[in-house]
Amino acid sequence: MINYYQELDDRQVDVLGEIANIGAGAAATSLSVLADEYVSVSVPQVRILDYDSVKHLTGGPEDPGVAITIRVGGDVQGAVMLLLGYEDAYGMAEMLIDSIGRRDDPGGMSDMKLSALKEIGNILGSSYLGSISTLTGLNFGVSIPDISIDTTGAIMDAAIEEYTIGDGRTFFIEESISTEKLSFKSYIILFMDIPSVNKVISKLGIEV
Repeated sequence: MINYYQELDDRQVDVLGEIANIGAGAAATSLSVLADEYVSVSVPQVRILDYDSVKHLTGGPEDPGVAITIRVGGDVQGAVMLLLGYEDAYGMAEMLIDSIGRRDDPGGMSDMKLSALKEIGNILGSSYLGSISTLTGLNFGVSIPDISIDTTGAIMDAAIEEYTIGDGRTFFIEESISTEKLSFKSYIILFMDIPSVNKVISKLGIEV
């Protein structure tokens, strides 16, 4: 058993990275269907980072961002956040709206764009959770996605207040999403409490 995130060794992080890779493949398939065009998701890079590092790796604390968060219950407690740069989120939302033949007001984050982004966050978050569930047999309950638009620093500060866990570290998954017209970085941040982390690594047979 571990008491802090920093006690996870390289082998355990590598195995969790393989799970993230499975989730990325599922996410790419689902996004391709939703967008009605080919969407690729790169091999994810999984790291254990403190919250301050997350702020800087996502572009800078003062940069505008969009976060879609799904709260997780059941056998695992925590949340999954998809964090995108504002312009990347806007472009992805427009692409999805165009794919279903809808028209939307140009400029600004309309209700339609926000709804599209919630669906993207739901797909990506559920893909990662689904890969964990399939390989561990653990059952999750998930909330309706919440969305927030602010600076990256403010988004992470709010997350720290709600999801401070153990030593203030978390799973940080960085990947690239590409379509015919778009290419950008996306970040999945998995806030999982220590008992939940121990359940996952025990089910995977990679305990310390």
